[in-house]
Amino acid sequence: MDVRRLDLLRELSERGSITAVAAATHRTPSAVSQQLKKLEREVGVPLTERSGRGLTLTSAGIALARSAGDVAVALAKAGALWDEFRNHPSGEVSLVTFPTAGQMLLPGTLAALPDGLVLRCTDLDPEQADFPALTADHDIVLAHAMPGQQSWGGRGLRVIPLMTEPLDVGLPLGHRLAGRSFVAPADVVDEEWIGVPTGFPFERILHEIEQQTGRRATVTQRFSDMRVVEAFITAGLGIALVPRYTSSGRDGVVLKPLRGVESTRQVVALMRPDVAERLAVRTVLAALQAQAAQVQAAHDAAQ
Repeated sequence: MDVRRLDLLRELSERGSITAVAAATHRTPSAVSQQLKKLEREVGVPLTERSGRGLTLTSAGIALARSAGDVAVALAKAGALWDEFRNHPSGEVSLVTFPTAGQMLLPGTLAALPDGLVLRCTDLDPEQADFPALTADHDIVLAHAMPGQQSWGGRGLRVIPLMTEPLDVGLPLGHRLAGRSFVAPADVVDEEWIGVPTGFPFERILHEIEQQTGRRATVTQRFSDMRVVEAFITAGLGIALVPRYTSSGRDGVVLKPLRGVESTRQVVALMRPDVAERLAVRTVLAALQAQAAQVQAAHDAAQ
């Protein structure tokens, strides 16, 4: 059985169409189809079947695609073992992140990497991407979610927790609540809020504040960029939920813990299991974990 054809079958199981597989593997759709037909002849059973204008995997195709993942992991382990013998995590690792994690973690991570290891980074807004699906095109995907709302379950991905970041209530300097050690839902529900775009994870916390108090919160503006949010807070135009570790530290913004609602987000690294075996990827991951711990320790020491 040809390993490269097995990998195309796995790509089809994850990407859902011949066209998407062709684009990802730099082939023509016709070439992908031919390779999959050759794989069917090798195994002697149908692996795909027509569904509308596209293809879906048969039960045999699904089982073989899972096996293809196991083969990929085994090959990656062999390659990682060779890298470890050479003791040199070289090559290029691609990473995609949401913006605030990039701000918080990537500069220190890049500075800590050994010579010869290149990390290529880009960012996407949370509502514009299915972050688990991005593991098909990037070695490491930094994702975040509210507790209990993870979108990566059941996808067979390697999930490495990096940190749990508190989401505080950002108040303008001189606000009536600025002298408190913490705030509760009843304290803030009637304020004017600077919210996030509909569907962003932070919105769930504001909904919980409304449920606990039985009152609707007034959202006057919505922004995805926390720099804009903090500028509005500083100007006295409302209050907002602000990630504690990635706050800009503006003099005009006072952060207060929110009690009575679970106001945190989980930041994780997502990878395909085979990709996670590569020494270069594991080296980047270790640097990310060290940087996350350093960020948390620095904020804890400042409290």
